Amino acid sequence: MTGTLPARRLGLIVALAILVVDQLVKYAVTGPLGVDGHGKSLEVLPFFNLTYVENNGVSMGFLSADSEAMRWTLVALTGLMSLGVMLWMWREKHRAEVTGLALVLGGALGNIVDRVRFGHVVDFADLHFGDFRPFLVFNIADAAIALGALLFVIRALLPRDEARGALA
Repeated sequence: MTGTLPARRLGLIVALAILVVDQLVKYAVTGPLGVDGHGKSLEVLPFFNLTYVENNGVSMGFLSADSEAMRWTLVALTGLMSLGVMLWMWREKHRAEVTGLALVLGGALGNIVDRVRFGHVVDFADLHFGDFRPFLVFNIADAAIALGALLFVIRALLPRDEARGALA
């Protein structure tokens, strides 16, 4: 495999890139762009706004962290899950699976950083079509987690060559 990036290294680079981009975009939105409080919104395109939302829960607001104890419980739980994803990624040999796991890991780490720093996750991406909003307000980390999971679903549906464990 001369000239190709080993799967493990690729996974770590992708996860780190997601974490860094997520945090930089959150900084830009809440800092220089001034979308830094509930109710603040900035129209970017007719179908996309930057809208500040403090998400105290996980995955669409479930398991809301309404207390400090719950906040740190969520940090610990998501940290343990991230460790599990990282270990799985480290053992995985197929690039597509490593990439999916790296997207999930990078997104999880981005949201963990927010929860540690602020006590909540900063969401800002508000995709809408008129008054129709098919998604909750989300962030780069959430999008990476969703894309990583989608990659796994797609890979699960594709036929594989069992002898090599690769795509047929």
